Amino acid sequence: MGSAQVIESGKAVMGLEFGSTRIKAVLIDEEFKVIAQGNHDWENKLKNGIWTYSEDDIWEGLRDAYADLARDVKDKYGVVLKKVASMGFSAMMHGYLAFGRDERLLVPFRTWRNSITGQAAEETTNAFQYNIPERWSIAHIYQAILNNEPHVKHVKFCTTLAGFVHWKVTGEKVLGIGDASGMFPIDPKIKDYDKAKVAIFDNMLEEKKVPWKLEDILPKVLVAGEPAGTLTPEGAALIDPSGNLEPGIPLCPPEGDAGTGMVATNSVAKRTGNISAGTSIFGMVVLERELKNVHKELDLVTTPDGSLVAMVHANNCTSDLNAWVNIFEEYTEAMGIKADKNKIFSVLYNKALEGDPDCCGVLSYGHLSGENIMGTSEGRPMVVRTPESEFTLANFMRANISTAFGALKIGMDILVNEEGVEIDSVLGHGGIFKTEGVAQSILAAAINAEVSVMEGAGEGGPWGMALLAAYMSQKEEGEKLSNFLANKVFANAKKSTLAPKPADVRGFEEFTRRYAECIEIEKKAIECLK
Repeated sequence: MGSAQVIESGKAVMGLEFGSTRIKAVLIDEEFKVIAQGNHDWENKLKNGIWTYSEDDIWEGLRDAYADLARDVKDKYGVVLKKVASMGFSAMMHGYLAFGRDERLLVPFRTWRNSITGQAAEETTNAFQYNIPERWSIAHIYQAILNNEPHVKHVKFCTTLAGFVHWKVTGEKVLGIGDASGMFPIDPKIKDYDKAKVAIFDNMLEEKKVPWKLEDILPKVLVAGEPAGTLTPEGAALIDPSGNLEPGIPLCPPEGDAGTGMVATNSVAKRTGNISAGTSIFGMVVLERELKNVHKELDLVTTPDGSLVAMVHANNCTSDLNAWVNIFEEYTEAMGIKADKNKIFSVLYNKALEGDPDCCGVLSYGHLSGENIMGTSEGRPMVVRTPESEFTLANFMRANISTAFGALKIGMDILVNEEGVEIDSVLGHGGIFKTEGVAQSILAAAINAEVSVMEGAGEGGPWGMALLAAYMSQKEEGEKLSNFLANKVFANAKKSTLAPKPADVRGFEEFTRRYAECIEIEKKAIECLK
């Protein structure tokens, strides 16, 4: 069956993901290949000290991404997109979306990017003996309580961005287990919120005289493959005001971007890992056992089917790197040269491979926002060097790519060296890997392990969401997600694998030593540069 027939007959599957800088919608066919896509660029805004997206941003972005997808379908195949076999939403994890009795936001959306919950994260970590990072929803909830914010007593429902969109188009207050694991700790044995920790938190709520219990305000947890409602007429109109999109489409559980990254890289089986690089960066390894100790650098989340995952999450990755590429684009235009943006990326990235493995003393902090692993509450992007450093374009670019993996490496070293976690394979995905072999080889040096990149590594998230929707509608009785992916989706997948070079490993160790020791420069900049 050709792509036009697949779409017209309603057999295509749709995945939509709200990333940090782009909302993307994709259609996949029955062989799981992307046959159409749509995009909408957006950016979070710093308002009153809070990183946020407005509700208008969310719905306008969704409608524009879907309209772009529908245009792509019409332009390529001459058909009108009306229905799909199944669909699903994913988005950035964590953060705080709190709703009152009238189902309206009580305060503006607080995204994962905010480093404003330090006290709550510390107190809940101590209470649970389980690491609660600042960006987790439960940290945001408790910090609002500690701050005595007036809206707290009116809270009736809290969810994530993916859960919010799913709720509004289906009426279902549910969440995929992977996304839910970034709201509150999950017990992988029962595949639900950890009952013991819920009881501890309810006692904390009682002490603070909060008039609700935790499970009253959290979404219901679902695992991959479970039905999660259908598209309502109101939901269809919300996505597609033209009226072409038909209601009644089944939806899979909404998931977080960590979960879609695992799916898109076939990394849901134990001892597999993946690194998802974008505005932030996630390094995830599916565990065979629970960790021995609590580490503030390591989150414990789950795969979309509920297996325990150790996650190293750094708030900063490619944003400042992209800003430097934009500067070089401005320069070429100022010189009267009209260069293709993709070529500028390619030239600059490949130049990094000519740099010294330790960047010869050139140090970069690509921190646009605070970095929990490094103990910084705000971001101050900077490049610093000594007079003796060899300040070449090659070393400059290598330093800016290396810093994208700096905080990640510190967390991964704890996972491997202190916890003894064994990893059979690591796959990278995200835009930083589009230039073949560059970021892949530097990452291999950073984690001292082979790194593989699959075809389509730059656009993993929405495709991973579409695969979860396809799994729900196409899985056989009793078929596990890992088997569905390995045997049906990735059976013939092409990938390239690079092993770390010993000289590069030594060089990155030296870069990391400087990166860690000189973080006081970054802290001083936060203090001085207001």
